[in-house]
Amino acid sequence: MWLFSPPPPPHPGPPGPPPARFEISTRTVQRDLQALMQTGVPVRTTPGRGGGWSIAPEMTLPPIHFTTDEASALTAAFATADASTPYASAARTAAQKIAASMTGPASTAARTLAARIVTLPTRSGSEVRTAVEQALTNNLALRLSYTDAAGHQSNRIVEPAGLLTAEGRWYLIAWCRTRRAGRGFRLDRITAATPTDEQAQPHNLADLLLGSTAATAVRPAALASLTPSRPRP
Repeated sequence: MWLFSPPPPPHPGPPGPPPARFEISTRTVQRDLQALMQTGVPVRTTPGRGGGWSIAPEMTLPPIHFTTDEASALTAAFATADASTPYASAARTAAQKIAASMTGPASTAARTLAARIVTLPTRSGSEVRTAVEQALTNNLALRLSYTDAAGHQSNRIVEPAGLLTAEGRWYLIAWCRTRRAGRGFRLDRITAATPTDEQAQPHNLADLLLGSTAATAVRPAALASLTPSRPRP
């Protein structure tokens, strides 16, 4: 379909408007284009004969075929990306793109399961989550205000090393300049956070977890294909 791939070379004769060619309404085309642009996909317009809408080749993916079990697994995984989950906004747009690429039994399985999942909303400020994301992505020191389990409040500057998820909660693991040691900060207890302009020093996530209750934490098996393998001794 031309809408989701680079435009074909010009050919003699008018190609006709996309709605007529694909037996859909102009409103449907406009709605789909708007949905694409809202997810950050750059849509190009080519005027004149043979023109239309297209997406740059580097923004397209080869066909991906999911089994019904894989489609259901992705649906369940995306369902856990609530307001307190790091990169939740990006997860929603990723889910939209994957849903648009699914067809046949996989699409049916995903949509059927999605209609049978509900969640209790969590109270978490999107500003805090966004600040943590920016600090991690850009390797910046982070200024934060934190309330611990006893209700004590503190202000710190930390150097993020990574994220820990345990029992449905997310923690920022970082080097705390105040304590001069590795610390874990539960995201829903961070009351304010602002990335600084200062680059954070690199810290090994496993080293910061040593001696803590999370010292035995391991990388999720589902992410094995995304992480570099360690060289054999």
